[in-house]
Order: sequence, then structure tokens, then C-alpha cells
Amino acid sequence: MNRVRVSLAVVGVAASAAVGAAIWPHARDAGTVLAARDDPAALADIRLNSVLRNNPALISDNIEAALASGDADLAASFVELAGEKNIALGDDLTKRVDDARAEQSSGVHFAKGFATGLVTGNADDVASLSGAVAGDLFVFGDVRDVVREGKHLVMGEDTDQLVLGLAAAGLAVTAATYVSVGGAGPLRAGLTLVKDTRKAGRLSEGMIEWAGRSTREVVDQPALREAVASGSVLRPVETATAIRAAFRAEKAGALVRVAKDVGRIGEAAGVRAARDTLKVAENPKEIARAARIAEVKGGQTRAILKLLGRGALLLAAGAFNLTMWLFGALLALFGFLSSIKATTERATAWWLRRSKALRLKRQMAAQATLASMPAQG
Repeated sequence: MNRVRVSLAVVGVAASAAVGAAIWPHARDAGTVLAARDDPAALADIRLNSVLRNNPALISDNIEAALASGDADLAASFVELAGEKNIALGDDLTKRVDDARAEQSSGVHFAKGFATGLVTGNADDVASLSGAVAGDLFVFGDVRDVVREGKHLVMGEDTDQLVLGLAAAGLAVTAATYVSVGGAGPLRAGLTLVKDTRKAGRLSEGMIEWAGRSTREVVDQPALREAVASGSVLRPVETATAIRAAFRAEKAGALVRVAKDVGRIGEAAGVRAARDTLKVAENPKEIARAARIAEVKGGQTRAILKLLGRGALLLAAGAFNLTMWLFGALLALFGFLSSIKATTERATAWWLRRSKALRLKRQMAAQATLASMPAQG
């Protein structure tokens, strides 16, 4: 019976060790993720390592795809990420990326992009953003957008309230930019990027909904109607002054914070990284996390967003499940230690009982031997 109990205790030790060994990798990963839940860059690294561990060729495949689509900036982002992760790339592949970047950075390409951004307000790279921001700094771009959307508002037609609010905010910020001699530049660029992304139809649904609510609060509709009715792109300075009067600066705090974060992404990781963020982020908190990633990862940001999508901007998903893995590991450890304790106690008790029985047996044998000896006279 005693041996059976000891055997059962040993089985318990083995079972607890097996369960612990199975749970430990999950518990370790869960602990790492939970520890990094307040650090978006570290959390993105954990997720990236998992993705690349399963498919090391993912980076080279994405570089090829980016080059095929003419996106040298994205290809360069993947090259930078490969260097960070110590993933070797062929010399031919990196040369093709360098050649593509050199071509897109040429003077002719920059001049064409600048002109496109200045005239249309569309920003897709540094050159076109420079043109778009220049147009907005000279109030032409924002006045153009406000007058266009404002005319729809006056006529009772469908109006893009978001573009309207962003342009009105941009006019107010432009004045501050001049006063601070460029100190509000990132904010100005951020507003232009958000506005352009919206016009291009690339803003996420969540951000459209949020920004739509925010911009409606920052514009005095009656004052704006009056400004638009008497305004014209041919009189940009007078029209901008009237539109700024319809802008409620005290209501624009949230919108300004988002534009600043978008501007931070653009400064740290490039215009296209900012636009990629606006395509996947669903709320201001996710944009703020993207800004923190961009400030740490720089040029790798676009590659990270391409591989992880919105997952790069989310907190530790399934925190309850992660906690349960840790709890399960603790239970397995407790079971293991309890099994060792029980095994030790039962083995000790068995050994003591066996030793006692052996001593008693030896004593009885000795007494029997003495009893069988003849008495000495």
C-alpha cells in the first residue's frame, strides 16, 4: 500500500512536470507581451519576431513586391528592417532598391511631385507633401478646399465636413506657423496629411467617424456660410481671414493632438508611413502609438505596418487569455512542488516504517537466538 502511494506521488511529479513544460513557452511569451503592453515599439518587435520566425523569406518577398509596384520607399523600409533583424539579403536585391530610390529622389522627380502637391494638394511623398504644405502655408490650398466644400454647404448639397474642418483648422494653424517662424510646422504638415488622405479616400472608417465629429465642433457653421458666400480663391487673404473667424480654436484640442501625432510620424518615418498609419488606425490612441513606434523605429515603420497591419497599433490583445497562461504556469509549478513534497513525505514515511520494521525484525531475531541458546549452569 505504501509503495502504491509513493508510486502515485511520483506519477504526480511527472504529470506536473509535463504540463509545466507544455505551458511554459506560452506563459513565457504571455509574460513578455504583458510586460511590453505599454511600449508599442517593443510590442511590435515581439509580434514581428513571431511573424518572421515562421517565414524568414517574408522580407525579401515584400521587397520584390514593393519594387514591382514602384514603391521604392517601402522596399527601402524592408531593407532597413532586415538589417535590424540580421536577415541577410542578396546584393542584387539591395542594389535594385538603391537604384529605385535614387531614381525617385532625382531633381526632376522632386520638381514634378512638388508641382503636383502645390496645385492639387495631393501628397504622396516628400516632394508632393512639400508642395501641398507650401500651398497651405500660402493659404491657397486651404482656401480652395474650404470654398469648394463651403459652396456645397451653402447650396445644401453633400459636404465633406471633415475636409472643411481640417482646412479651417489649417488656416488658423498657418497663422500660428508664421508667428512662430515655423514652430508649428509638424502640426501644419499633419493637418495637410490628414486632409489629403481623406480626399484620396484612404482614411480608415474609424478615423473618418471620429474626425467628422471633431471637425463639426470646431467650425461655426453660420459664420462659415457667410465667409464662403462672400469669399473667393481669387482673394485668398481676405477669404482666409473671414474663415479663421469661423474657427473655434477652443474646441480643436483633440484634432490638434492627432495632427501633431501624424506630423511626428511624417518627420520620423516619412510621409508614406504617416499615410499608411491613417489607413489602418481606427482612433487617435492608435495614431499616438504609431507615432511612438515611428520615433523608435524610423524608416522601418512602413515595413512594420505592412507586416502587422493594425495589429502593430493595438495593445496586448487578449490580456485575460495571456494572464490565464501565466496563472496556468503558476498552477503547474504549484502542482509540481506539491507533488515533490508529497513524494518526499511518502517516501520518507515509507523508509521510516521499513527501517522500523527491519529493526524490529532484527530485534526479534536476536531475542529468538538468545532464547534458543542453552542456559549456562
